[in-house]
Amino acid sequence: MTVPVVRFTIAGEAETPSTGLGRAYTVVFDGDCKVCTRLSKLLRAWDRTHQLEVVTSQQRGVMARFPWIPARAYADALQMVAADGTTWQGAEAIEQLLNVLPRGRLISWVFRIPFVRTLADRFYRWFARNRYRLGCGAHCQSRPLDVMWAEAEKAGRA
Repeated sequence: MTVPVVRFTIAGEAETPSTGLGRAYTVVFDGDCKVCTRLSKLLRAWDRTHQLEVVTSQQRGVMARFPWIPARAYADALQMVAADGTTWQGAEAIEQLLNVLPRGRLISWVFRIPFVRTLADRFYRWFARNRYRLGCGAHCQSRPLDVMWAEAEKAGRA
């Protein structure tokens, strides 16, 4: 799913979203999930051209950098943001990552096969719901996503 970009105007000048570090893309993942953290290390290794800034959703200021992404979306799916603010999430973000990474192009063709996107979306949603049971450990299993993001949203309003 592509998220529409919100453009901000400050003092009469359009403000372009910043992805930081001069990188073409920012990838935001769940830093509390050990599976996601391991996959982010693999992602950094594959990024030989340094196009990606890979950050955790828990990193200070991430939500302020990307105000058009709802807080709950960070718990639901991987987020990938281009320099122009175009945002992909979940399986669509994985597909975009594969297109961007040199090694990823070797397998990105799979998404062009009919029904693969639908299957990838379903598998991604299943994985995202169960990722804490698939290797994260006792800490994550003791704090359900609804509790963590309800606290984050309450803190954001305070």
